[in-house]
Amino acid sequence: MDTTQRTDQQRSADRRRRELLEAADRVVLRDGPGASMNAIAAEAGITKPILYRHFGDKGGLYAALAKRHTDALLEALRAALDAPAERRERVEATLDTYLAAIEARPQVYRFLMHPSDGASPGDPGFDVGKHSAPLLRRMGEELAEVIEERVDLGPDSQQLARVWGHGIVGMMHAAGDWWLGERPCSRAELVRALADLLWGRLAAAGDKLGGPSF
Repeated sequence: MDTTQRTDQQRSADRRRRELLEAADRVVLRDGPGASMNAIAAEAGITKPILYRHFGDKGGLYAALAKRHTDALLEALRAALDAPAERRERVEATLDTYLAAIEARPQVYRFLMHPSDGASPGDPGFDVGKHSAPLLRRMGEELAEVIEERVDLGPDSQQLARVWGHGIVGMMHAAGDWWLGERPCSRAELVRALADLLWGRLAAAGDKLGGPSF
């Protein structure tokens, strides 16, 4: 098999994988944490063994969906952080971007972050922390890089940026999870309250010389 044939086959496989993930997304939007491999295979118009051939098992499909949505969310968060606005406005925009994402697709959020009521040992939804923790850790590291690039934190700036990055992501996740379940206030009110909480030392920190301000 020549290089052109391998490239064409890889493109075809990648395209088919995207189609299957889009079918999975539709089922997750409908069924949330209860989304099953049978329902996803039916939505895609294939048999379950073919779905397993592409993803291995539900854990593999879960990981692929998690990466798909985490990539999209991180891209949106970076855009909010880099928008031409005052620092406080960008902090609020970043918080709002995260909350708007989970509000717009609550079933996807619950699929990724909460176990199904019917989950049993061995089901990816049973030990949800095994899957959700790496997503939050990745977001924390990405945010830490942005903070370290843009904010002058003085000595030990790399370590402090990582503390802040993971702390902010943890705050967004915990507050967003509570808010999505109870809706005690508007999204705008929650954004302002969380920004107020962050606005201590961050407001006083200087920008890194020669780089974009945070």
